[in-house]
Amino acid sequence: MADAGRFITFEGGEGGGKSTNLRTLQAALEGAGHTVIATREPGGSPGAEEIRRLLVEGAIDRWDAVSEALLHFAARRDHVERIIRPALARGDWVICDRFADSTMAYQGYGHGLGRDVIESLYALSIGDLKPDLTLILDLPVETGLARAGERGDSEDRYERMKDGFHQRLRDGFLDIASREPKRCVVIDATATLDTVQAEIRNAVTQRLSSPLA
Repeated sequence: MADAGRFITFEGGEGGGKSTNLRTLQAALEGAGHTVIATREPGGSPGAEEIRRLLVEGAIDRWDAVSEALLHFAARRDHVERIIRPALARGDWVICDRFADSTMAYQGYGHGLGRDVIESLYALSIGDLKPDLTLILDLPVETGLARAGERGDSEDRYERMKDGFHQRLRDGFLDIASREPKRCVVIDATATLDTVQAEIRNAVTQRLSSPLA
C-alpha cells in the first residue's frame, strides 16, 4: 500500500499570490521527489469546473449566501471524490488553490452565514478529510484588490463586492488561523516574493517534515 499523501491548501483574500506561490511550491516538492497534483477551487474536476463559472462570473447578486455555499460544496464534493482522495490514497501530494476555508471565510464570515452552517455542510459533504497544512497569504484589502484588478479577467465576481465584505473575509481567515494554529500558517503577502516563498518552504519543512531546497 502506498504511503499516505499530504494535502496542502493555499488560502487568503483576493490578490494574495496564491496561484504564483502554488506553482513554485509544486516545483520544489517535485524537486524533492514527490508526485504532486496541483489543483484549485472552485473547480479541479470537470463537474466542479462547470460550477466554478456560476460562482466567479456574472452579477454580484446572482446568488444569495446559502446558494453560494451549496454550490461551493457541490463542486468540492465532486473535486474531493474524483481527484483529491484518489491522489492522496496513491501517496501523491495535493496542493490546492483554495479549499473549504475559503467557503468559511467568504460565505461564513463575509456573507454572515456563520460557522455552524459551513461546518455542517462540510461534515455532510466532505467528512473527516482536512488539509495537513494551510498557508494563508494575508495582506490589506486595498492592496489585494489592486493586485487582483491588474489581472483583468472575467472571473471577478467576488472582487467586485464591497470593501466591507473583503475586510470581513480577511478577518475571517485570521480567525480561522487562530482557531487552528497547528494546521494554519499566516504569511505576510506584502513581503517580497522571495521572502514569501522562503516562508512557505520553511512551513512545509517544519510542519510536514519534508525538507525543500
